[in-house]
Amino acid sequence: MKILVCISNVPDTTSKINFTDDDTKFDTNGVQFVINPYDEFGLTRAMWFKEKQGATVHVATVGGPGAEPTIRKALAIGADEAIRVNAEPTDGFFVAQQLAEIVKNGGYDLIIAGRESIDYNGGMVPGMLATLLGLNFVNTCIGLEIDGNNVIATREIDGGKEKLGTTLPLVIGGQKGLVEESDLRIPNMRGIMMARKKALNVVEPIDATVATNDVKFQRPAPKGAVKLVDADNVEELITLLHNEAKVI
Repeated sequence: MKILVCISNVPDTTSKINFTDDDTKFDTNGVQFVINPYDEFGLTRAMWFKEKQGATVHVATVGGPGAEPTIRKALAIGADEAIRVNAEPTDGFFVAQQLAEIVKNGGYDLIIAGRESIDYNGGMVPGMLATLLGLNFVNTCIGLEIDGNNVIATREIDGGKEKLGTTLPLVIGGQKGLVEESDLRIPNMRGIMMARKKALNVVEPIDATVATNDVKFQRPAPKGAVKLVDADNVEELITLLHNEAKVI
């Protein structure tokens, strides 16, 4: 089985976010970038298939040279080979088109992507990728078992879980539950040294449609001061919720 894990290079959630050029560009100065957490769950599950079923695991990202430390970490965790499409990930459709080309050329049986990236939270790429490739697709996947070409996938739905039977080739949008946080792997020294010898292939992007662009960034409005209401003054509480908070 040949697996491709799609990796997004995203800012660490502890980083302080700023914008430049009149809030039209994201300022990367001083920002620590990491593997998108949803992608990391998928990578860890792929490593299980490698160790238990002899799968080959490749990772791919769309990004400039600055994304290489992140994808090198994926190699240090245990992926066999990496691919970087040398282009800025301008929008989800553009990224999906680039990844689809990699899948077409690579002959992959299973494509694992995170359900969304934590920077823009678009949640578009896995579904678009499956559509472009004409493959089966399971989103919000929290369980995955494979026996030959037969797949049992569990996904999260409103109010519960749904178990599905399907076949390879398959695209999934994974999330926490695919593996637990305690199962996530930290590269050890041996893995880091081995990663230096593994192939990191840089390919140029194909001509692709860019459907959207960022016009301007805006920070959330600062939180207002807390107003304390006496427990016995229900009428004042209702008035504040209705007139100021506008939640009732």
